[in-house]
Amino acid sequence: MAVSPAEHTSVTESAVTDELHVLVLAGGLSYERDVSLRSGRRVLDALRAVGVEAELRDADVALLPALAADPPDAVVIALHGATGEDGSLRGVLDLCGVPYVGCDARASRLAWDKPSAKAVLREAGIPTPDWVALPHDRFSELGAVAVLDRIADRLGLPLMIKPAQGGSGLGAAVVRDAASLPAAMVGCFAYDQTALVEHYVPGMDVAVSVVDLGEGPQALPPVEIVPRNGVYDYAARYTAGRTTWHAPARLDRETTERVAEVALAAHAALGLRDLSRVDLIVDADGQPHVLEVNVSPGMTETSLLPLAIQAAGLDFGRVLGALVTRAAARRP
Repeated sequence: MAVSPAEHTSVTESAVTDELHVLVLAGGLSYERDVSLRSGRRVLDALRAVGVEAELRDADVALLPALAADPPDAVVIALHGATGEDGSLRGVLDLCGVPYVGCDARASRLAWDKPSAKAVLREAGIPTPDWVALPHDRFSELGAVAVLDRIADRLGLPLMIKPAQGGSGLGAAVVRDAASLPAAMVGCFAYDQTALVEHYVPGMDVAVSVVDLGEGPQALPPVEIVPRNGVYDYAARYTAGRTTWHAPARLDRETTERVAEVALAAHAALGLRDLSRVDLIVDADGQPHVLEVNVSPGMTETSLLPLAIQAAGLDFGRVLGALVTRAAARRP
């Protein structure tokens, strides 16, 4: 269900218990460690502001002994990259009997692998740009020039190149001419052994955050992303002045409802839970195309989920408090 900011009023009144002991996991060893730490600190401050007892911890060798000695009521995973999104940490938390905010390990693994997620979305009838996934080994074995020529012929230019598994725009590039394709592939392979090569759909970059605070998944107001250099890469996401955001997005009501419906459909098709962020392109005809779905959205001051929460007229801490309360209720 997509709702307007005014209809979210009841969410701000959600009960947040001050008896919960919540652990916020942040850091990790991925390329996105610094962003994760910023997300974690912001989540920590927001939870404490609404009376939740919370502490921040890295996902390191001390984590499992700490969970055994003092099990939290719930965990918020503010880890980005593989550590927080490939499902492995969630599987370990399941083994420990510790509930967490967000989807389970299986759904996390599916969403993390972009080609697999896109195949599920396509099967569900959800629009997503045409693509090919190309492992580095096949790229070398079959001959780089021949492979790239075939890709350009099949998908057409321009193309979007990005790691099959990864986030924060690391290793991503738009290729507008065939001569730039080899360098873009090399840059992508620096972050992942498999490149996702996607037909580039021009249009408006939009992110739709989905949250479930107890009444089923709801789409928050879409956030429009306007990067100064035209590509929403790592620098554009986390460097002041590189990007302008409009929350809510500058879309008419019909298109706003359409992107919300598509985001909710993607959330459901991938079997997600509690929260997600669906990244889309809205083309010139107002049609949305899903690019990817993030199960551990950023929580920094320039991240899209907090911007959407604010645009909905909600309090960030109370939304997090409602999510951890729901997660704690799932404790075995």
